[in-house]
Amino acid sequence: MSGGSARLDEVAVGALQDVLGTEHAALWCYSLAVVFLPAAQVTTARTDAAAHRELRAQIEVTLTQLGQRPVSAQPAYATPQPVTDAASAAALLVTAETDAAAAWRSVLERSTDRTLRRAGLQALTATAARCARWRAVVGTRPAVPVFPGRP
Repeated sequence: MSGGSARLDEVAVGALQDVLGTEHAALWCYSLAVVFLPAAQVTTARTDAAAHRELRAQIEVTLTQLGQRPVSAQPAYATPQPVTDAASAAALLVTAETDAAAAWRSVLERSTDRTLRRAGLQALTATAARCARWRAVVGTRPAVPVFPGRP
């Protein structure tokens, strides 16, 4: 992920640690949501979780290569609302993807490393697509926000 330079500055490393924490949270959210989603959406959710798992692994490798200790996942995360059915599960996934988009945007804003910025843009694009899919499920319009990742 950071093959462009041997070192990243503290700000970029902080952004990577933040996005790693967000990826941990997204995976936790997907694990919770699949229990409530209808069978037709479970495969999509598992595919999306696999994408987050891959991103998480790449970030951990990058941080380790930089001599940094990757932040650990929390045992649990607070949800914005109780997850009790398919609609609230899909809404949780919108939140997880929105948070991931904001974190990836922050990586773009806080790094000058070309390789990291390229990886961040790819991750932001992918999370925006996943978010649009879940926003459509919950009926949020527009499905794609004007500026994905913008607070």
